[in-house]
Amino acid sequence: MATTRRVFKLAPMSNTLSKATEHLDPHFGFYVSTWSKNQHRFMTSSKRVQDRSKNKRIHDLEIAKEKWKIANRVIFLMETLKNEPEMVMPVRSLEQNRKQMSLPKPHSISDLLRKCPKLFELYKDKNGVLWCGMTKKAEDLVEEEQRIIEENEDKVAEYVTRFLMMSVDKRLRLDKIAHFRRDFGLPIDFRTNWVHKYPQYFKVVKRDEDDEIGFLELVSWNPAWAITELEKRAMGMGVNEVHDHSISHNPGLLSLPFPLKFPSTYKKVYRYGGKIEHFQKRSYLSPYADARGLKAGSLEFDKRAVAVMHELLSFTIEKRLVTDHLTHFRWELVMPQKLMRLLLKHFGIFYVSERGKRFSVFLTEAYEGSKLIEKGPLVLWKEKVLSLAGYRGKKKKIETYSDVSDTEDDGLSEDEHIRVQLGQEDTMGSLEDTLLRDNDEMEIGEVCNAYEDTEAS
Repeated sequence: MATTRRVFKLAPMSNTLSKATEHLDPHFGFYVSTWSKNQHRFMTSSKRVQDRSKNKRIHDLEIAKEKWKIANRVIFLMETLKNEPEMVMPVRSLEQNRKQMSLPKPHSISDLLRKCPKLFELYKDKNGVLWCGMTKKAEDLVEEEQRIIEENEDKVAEYVTRFLMMSVDKRLRLDKIAHFRRDFGLPIDFRTNWVHKYPQYFKVVKRDEDDEIGFLELVSWNPAWAITELEKRAMGMGVNEVHDHSISHNPGLLSLPFPLKFPSTYKKVYRYGGKIEHFQKRSYLSPYADARGLKAGSLEFDKRAVAVMHELLSFTIEKRLVTDHLTHFRWELVMPQKLMRLLLKHFGIFYVSERGKRFSVFLTEAYEGSKLIEKGPLVLWKEKVLSLAGYRGKKKKIETYSDVSDTEDDGLSEDEHIRVQLGQEDTMGSLEDTLLRDNDEMEIGEVCNAYEDTEAS
């Protein structure tokens, strides 16, 4: 056994094995190398997502992830400043939020602020301390977001209720749901105030007196909401269509196929069309039906887990979630222990992006290239924020306590100093080279350029 393990570790350096061919395994849905006639290396618990063939990456969705990542960082800063009494704070205090923003070194928050002069203002006091505040445009955007969230909170309450309906005990911990706050479009005061606004749907319960966080528990089952997004589509029901609460619907076995979308570089689908067709025709239990009787690892168990993931991603505003957050609900939603393995296996339905320190899973049917096909009001708002993030040209001088003017007089207009970095300088070829380097960070300009290039193509 020891000899076998040693040969396995040295395999990548072998001249013979370096000529091994790759093929798509129909069961797992990713490329594996053929070491010998009867030996394949399948995915194990130690298999990293980064070890996948680079040909399996969908660069358009990698660009989309970077776009949302930049937008979320900017929005986090706006949200943090909004919670300050005077909506200003020292930049060094903002640096403490690096972990929450997933901002790796050597990138700094001060650099990010300087790249968004239409949203943030920097100011040095007489002691030389650098402070940050929001521009009038940023303050207006914050108010606009609050208005959008309030206008759509009834729909979000439906999604949270359906989330509870899919869980085993019809209850979920509040701190776990809070991970999805921005993904669902929940307000900042979700845990303190918002959860009490819909007592007809759910309520907060605590395990004991020492439980400071508590659970969100379903109050009453709504049969009209126990219908998956796939079922609604098959019945011709719109996403925002008002449901008839008198409808009696008992969730059970479903036979609806999942929409599939493969990357253009995926050339071998036709060889395994039979396997895919067999999976699509297999009946599965509705995400809203009781799944405690399913045997873990069975075909029925796995396909029902795919249905749960599809439904949950359909609730999100970006049709995308961080995989770390999903793993918190494996027990509550009756999901497999190796959830990442399931997502990679069904990459025609899902796509896992490994860029950065946190993986994200996309619902592939929801995207055309790097663009969401159906954009809700919060997505349009995010794109507006992103359009104001970044600039090209000479940096503005930071105003100090004794300064009379806030800019250097170099004869250039403000638009020439500060403009949205949506130029056409970077090509998709150079962008793809950047994307192939794992755990890299794309600059704001790179993302905007790439995003515009994909829109024009």
